[in-house]
Amino acid sequence: MAARSIASLTLSFGLVNVPVRLYSGTESSSTVKFNMLAADGSRLKQQYVSEKDQKVVPRSEMVKGYEFEKDKFVLFTADELKALDEGASSHAIEIVAFIPQKAVDPIYYDKAYLLAPDKRGAKPYALLAEAMRESGRCALAKWAWKSKQYVVQIRPAEDGLILQQLLYADEVRSLKDLDIEKVDVTKAELQLALQLINQISEDAYEPAQFEDAEKKRILAAIDAKIAGNKVVASAHNEEPSSGQVIDLMEALRASLGKKAAGGAPAKAAKPAETAPALGLIERKGVKRAPKGEAEEATPAKTRARK
Repeated sequence: MAARSIASLTLSFGLVNVPVRLYSGTESSSTVKFNMLAADGSRLKQQYVSEKDQKVVPRSEMVKGYEFEKDKFVLFTADELKALDEGASSHAIEIVAFIPQKAVDPIYYDKAYLLAPDKRGAKPYALLAEAMRESGRCALAKWAWKSKQYVVQIRPAEDGLILQQLLYADEVRSLKDLDIEKVDVTKAELQLALQLINQISEDAYEPAQFEDAEKKRILAAIDAKIAGNKVVASAHNEEPSSGQVIDLMEALRASLGKKAAGGAPAKAAKPAETAPALGLIERKGVKRAPKGEAEEATPAKTRARK
């Protein structure tokens, strides 16, 4: 299915205007959702009940309001809310600065969108993208969309431009607020940790190598139910208790030697390097899939996608 644009916008820098079309940059694979049913299997319908008289209120009689004091609301009609939305949205994305591409901490990243040139926008679009690639910079811009003013990052990718909504400072928590204890590490501990990092390092992130193992497990259970089989709980690896005392040096050495002990040859190592630790490649809920091996879709998985 061809991608459908969300909106037609204008990306401006200086006196240059670039007509662009906006596309969603991500597609949620969605969690496996279960419907609420009565014991006889019939669907349940959600209803809203008035706190005043416990009567069901139909949607046609509902209004929205803002609580400015405890139990005091100012009401808005549907037309008034629509006017607020239209007033806060803009078709213009105004670039205000160009900054180094890695200047924005990813913790500020919110939703991502793709930008493509619209009619008569191919040349200025290509020029802006190439200029940012050449300069090693991305753009910061202002954009009003759906009742909110956003600061966005426009960054060049290999095939075009990505618009990344950014969170405001008051929307991001700081590690400084957690009062994390400062402890010293020894040179020996650091050396072992660096060896372990080197052993399981890779040059790039390849998203296709990972799959949602938990979703796959649940979908398999659903297919078993459909086939009339009893669902059997699968064993999960137990995580060590947070209160468990471990010998850090021994744990690092054990991790470094784990693959070699299994009989697999250690790869060509840098000084003081040993075999990779397979135990740290898998993480709870996200399992590494072998390169080149595509995930097989089950009937239930197909149904689970929206």
